[in-house]
Amino acid sequence: MSEQVKKQPIIEENRSHEKDTGSSEVQIALLSARISHLTEHLKTHRKDFHSRRGLLMMAARRRKLLDYLKRTDLTRYQAIIDKLDLRR
Repeated sequence: MSEQVKKQPIIEENRSHEKDTGSSEVQIALLSARISHLTEHLKTHRKDFHSRRGLLMMAARRRKLLDYLKRTDLTRYQAIIDKLDLRR
């Protein structure tokens, strides 16, 4: 993959404090960027089933993180949904 997702700007945009790199919001934002990148890849490479499996696993991980955030802190959940323009 020559054009990877740039992580640092996404982390800086979604972190809650200076050293935050692993909060749920950051993880969800990174997964969303990778999912959209892979979706574009799969539009041109329709038979790339290995990447499709990776995409499905990333989508499931993002779903689990969103469910966790919804369970624990509804305001943070709403904020990340609005910020990343995700459905639901």
